[in-house]
Amino acid sequence: MQARISSKAATGRSAGEAAILEAAVKLFSEKGYDTVSMRGIAEEAGVSKANIYHHFDSKEALYRSILCASASQLAGLVSELAGSAGPFEKRILDFATEHLSRLEGDALSSRVILREAFSGNDEHNKLLVDEVFGGIFERMVAIFEAGQRAGVLRNELDAALCATLLIGADVFFFQARGILRHLPQAGFASDLPRFSAQMVDVMLNGMLAGTLPAAAGQGGEG
Repeated sequence: MQARISSKAATGRSAGEAAILEAAVKLFSEKGYDTVSMRGIAEEAGVSKANIYHHFDSKEALYRSILCASASQLAGLVSELAGSAGPFEKRILDFATEHLSRLEGDALSSRVILREAFSGNDEHNKLLVDEVFGGIFERMVAIFEAGQRAGVLRNELDAALCATLLIGADVFFFQARGILRHLPQAGFASDLPRFSAQMVDVMLNGMLAGTLPAAAGQGGEG
């Protein structure tokens, strides 16, 4: 699979720079940041190592370019959610559906981000927060807080947790879909819109058919 990030990130770039980005996405997604060398990227891209340094000062600069390209796509999606009209529930569903679609559509670049997020490398995790996703997450939280102020969501809920659950459900599905497809009970694995619709329904409306008894709802024993 070609890294679609190359076509989005390569606007205004030369063919050689686009090839470098495409090769870097492929290798970073497969091997992780620390394992990939500039020589390896050059060989994959079919360019000289010097050509890479002509476009990017370092491997870290190349890596940040890829992260920022992915972040810009997600930032645009969050902006659409923040600025869209209509019922809160529909806006959240539209976001969840499109977010998952973009994860799937840009699978290689998505895995670059997720590989680093789950690597345990605290330095890279801080980079992801400080320079890439911190502001995007802040806007997501603000959207849920706006829902609370509008009386759509319960005020006692943690808006940051709500945002985490929404994004996390899509990320888990994207990562685990290969396994889920082989589970006979998980028919939703082959139907992205169905997954998004039911996931958002569960998130916003819960699983219980009726109201919890008062004691249970308050965390009582029994």
